[in-house]
Amino acid sequence: MGFGPFLRLDELTPDVALIQALKERWDPECHTFLFPWGHMIPTLEDVARITSLWVDGQAVTGVTYTSYQELAERLLGLEVTRERSSLVARTRLQASLGVADARHQTGEGKTEYMTRLSEDARAALVVEEGAAADRDLRRFLILVIGKLILGTRGDPVSCRCLPLLEDLSSIGRYAWGAALLAHLFDSLGTSSRETGVAGFFPLLQVWAFYHLPSLGRGVPRRPGAVPLLQRWRFRRDEQSLRLQVTLIHDALDTVPFGHVEWTPYVREDDAAQPWVERGRPYFGRDIWLHAFNMVVPLHHRLVTRTLGLHQAVVEFPTRKRAWERPGQSFRGIQQETDWTVRVREQLTDWEQRGREVASEATSDEDYFRAYARRYGAQVYKGSRRPGRIASLEGILHSTIQQRDDPQVIVTQLREELDRAQ
Repeated sequence: MGFGPFLRLDELTPDVALIQALKERWDPECHTFLFPWGHMIPTLEDVARITSLWVDGQAVTGVTYTSYQELAERLLGLEVTRERSSLVARTRLQASLGVADARHQTGEGKTEYMTRLSEDARAALVVEEGAAADRDLRRFLILVIGKLILGTRGDPVSCRCLPLLEDLSSIGRYAWGAALLAHLFDSLGTSSRETGVAGFFPLLQVWAFYHLPSLGRGVPRRPGAVPLLQRWRFRRDEQSLRLQVTLIHDALDTVPFGHVEWTPYVREDDAAQPWVERGRPYFGRDIWLHAFNMVVPLHHRLVTRTLGLHQAVVEFPTRKRAWERPGQSFRGIQQETDWTVRVREQLTDWEQRGREVASEATSDEDYFRAYARRYGAQVYKGSRRPGRIASLEGILHSTIQQRDDPQVIVTQLREELDRAQ
């Protein structure tokens, strides 16, 4: 089914401050981060390399229901939390898999605990066969999908993907990695008052370790290991969360232009990462991502520098489609909807692998000017550079600091500041 390497990933301690700081820089209109050096975004290549999940195949979509009671009873042998709901209790799922009573033992590390828990689960499941074995496999998969890949806040587990698990032979055909990215984008777009990010936070964390190494938030531990998440651990910080977030914002505001790593995978040996080769036809493309009602665009054309190209001036997208985030959760309040019909155009886009991104630009300068005019001081979140003019000056300096003629730099900078004033 393609989950093997993903399920063998070690636990990564969450860097709550880093995740929160990144969330505060997310633009829900463009579905990208806004930094002083331009747009930046996790891509399908990041998902494949960091998590090993497949990003190719059928979109994770279908019909959503007002209640999943009948499906949960028939396929899981469990009940949802209430009549109009898609949630099942996590403790009920664990109990059904024979691991409800598993507890940490004195002196036992997390790795040892997970190994023992897995052994207990295998011992409980080894005697199952036929329909009972299929039911237990679905219980396990819904736990993995509902708490890791498409995880929600809180304890209950969403079973909105349960219809896709009815035919166990088809599960490996779905692009679960693309659904993970859609879910992450949707979570980043929630109110800034909500701390943290629902879904698989290690993707965002390790993405920052690779692309923003000067922040120093990650510690390399296993050179050469794959998937790439295996290579990192979190650098512990004993300062208060709020102070950490402020310091990260200050650091992002002042990251030197040349310290942003746009193409961190150019020296990777892909032979040991078959999930990368599988997903390559989907890399570097503008494409719609699907996870049922979460239908979000991946605007790769805003980050062509991840392809080793200069960033051309492009139209900055705005969110005009109400269904991109319908504002309805899967807690029983949505209407029954067939998303394969409602978003047929976007689903066709996925099936045709979107649109390849290219750039004929010879420098990033024009893009930075347009970016500065559009976003101004929005890109700065720290305490060191207040005001629109200071922000504009910083962006333009980042754009042209590597040019040779200082007089041209001064003249153009003055012209832009005059326009802003």
